[in-house]
Amino acid sequence: MQDLISRLHAALPQTQCTRCGYPDCEAYATAVAQGEAGINQCPPGGAEGVARLAAITARPVLPLSPEHGIEAPRTVAFIDEAWCIGCTLCLKACPTDAILGSNKQMHTVIEPWCSGCELCIPVCPVDCIELEVVSGERTGWAAWSEAEAQVALQRYRQHQTRQAREKAENDARLQAEAQAKLQDISAHSRLIDPTQLERKRALIEAALQKARARRNPGSSGEE
Repeated sequence: MQDLISRLHAALPQTQCTRCGYPDCEAYATAVAQGEAGINQCPPGGAEGVARLAAITARPVLPLSPEHGIEAPRTVAFIDEAWCIGCTLCLKACPTDAILGSNKQMHTVIEPWCSGCELCIPVCPVDCIELEVVSGERTGWAAWSEAEAQVALQRYRQHQTRQAREKAENDARLQAEAQAKLQDISAHSRLIDPTQLERKRALIEAALQKARARRNPGSSGEE
């Protein structure tokens, strides 16, 4: 099964656009391998993409599902810098970290890294992102190369790694703050009644134990 998933995944364009109905290309490949998704749900791959998946799965070639989109030329996102307010929502939405910017600062798109996924469009509150066609009339795999797919996949994996690291760092910071309050709860609370303080202590300890369990699923939560 894993070999089949790997081959299906390698046959996808790696735009990570979610138009297939799944959170990323690998999840879609897994669903196809398990018979839970059709081979015709990837608009960026187009007709050739469907043919590739059909060859791997030995399923009949089907027309691209209109429910999931149409085959179209490749596009790249561009930000109207005059209207950008630096909200960073597009940075969070971009699966390949192709948008450069910081909070309350003007953002810009690094064109070679943009997969044309369109995920930044709906999150922009000031509608300052537009898509421009960069492949002429070429569509599907004719507009998107294997090399570009590999760059997109590499950057998506880096994006996932960064997100996981930042989440772990944030969780650790919150746990450290909670632990510090637990050590001297009376100094960090307006409560003075011993019973209420003890109840608050129990709630914090329970929350910390749940956090440890999420971080280390195989442990008992005790240290």
